[in-house]
Amino acid sequence: MEKGTNLNSGIELGIYTLGELLYDPFTKKLVSAKQRIDEIVESAKLADDAGLDVFGIGEHHRLDFAVSSPHVILAAIAQNTSQIRLISATTILSTVDPVRLFEDFATLDIVSNGRAEIVAGRGAFLESFPLFGYNLDDYDRLFAENMDLLLKLNENEHITWKGNFRSELKDAEIAPRPIQQRLPIWIGVGSSEASAKRAGKLGEGLMLAVLGGDPIHFKPLVDAYRNAGLKAGHPSNKLKIAIGSHGYISKTSQQAKEEFYSHYINYFKSFMRNGRQMKISKTDFEQMAGPNNSLFVGSPQEIIEKILSQYELFGHQRFLAQMDIGGVPFSKVAKSIELLATEVAPVVRRETKKAAK
Repeated sequence: MEKGTNLNSGIELGIYTLGELLYDPFTKKLVSAKQRIDEIVESAKLADDAGLDVFGIGEHHRLDFAVSSPHVILAAIAQNTSQIRLISATTILSTVDPVRLFEDFATLDIVSNGRAEIVAGRGAFLESFPLFGYNLDDYDRLFAENMDLLLKLNENEHITWKGNFRSELKDAEIAPRPIQQRLPIWIGVGSSEASAKRAGKLGEGLMLAVLGGDPIHFKPLVDAYRNAGLKAGHPSNKLKIAIGSHGYISKTSQQAKEEFYSHYINYFKSFMRNGRQMKISKTDFEQMAGPNNSLFVGSPQEIIEKILSQYELFGHQRFLAQMDIGGVPFSKVAKSIELLATEVAPVVRRETKKAAK
């Protein structure tokens, strides 16, 4: 039986990480990949113990990121947790063999007793194309073909299939099979309406990155997803939406902003598009963290209000926050996770449960 969001309990809340390796802007120290991965596993344990619903890990193939194989780290996490859903965030589908990907996550599903999910995307970075011998000119065709194969693998123990970018399959046995009837698959989308429509047409979940600006600007993507899904004949309850955003929580609004500002700038300049060319003053940052923008930084009450405001706009089933960015010390990340779980989640679940009735 496939597990997933239960609206009888309100929307799901969780956290995700990309595992980047950046110098702490205050101490100028750089954590090792070993320490970063240990802290990622510990974050997942904290989130599980505190009752959060989802934990995600991204994939990158560069020296300034610690994780290139999310399923391996998620398997380690599975042995140290009992309830939390374990997802990729995201898998770069264009440059991975779908058969290997499915088998890896089916194995993770068994190890975790039915908690594995795949978020498939095209990736914000392109280093995996030359690394694994793929041509950037095939960027979209690779994704479309690999998604077609992945979905077929999810449904069939034996498969016959032929494409353009990998060897033909002739009554191939696909093993092991997951504990869930099928692995939940989400399509990661940034700003592409075409990608949102594709997710809807396929009837898979939409994982939408809402990382800046007024959330209203992302509403057309959600509408395009739902319209495409309904037009393709998928029931509305199958069309699930997850929102991923940058976030950080402290006891007070001012404390959260003071603790997070330098780390956010550190992250923004290193990885966000046009980040090196943009200068973000503290006044700018205050506006970015304001009630009408998508940066989830503030007190528990402010985060509650923002999540519920977006819920009214999108009607989504999940909210995930990326908290450990820009070299935020693990001790502060841990406190932020605790506040999300103990002060934010109960209110958000209660209010969204009411709204779903």
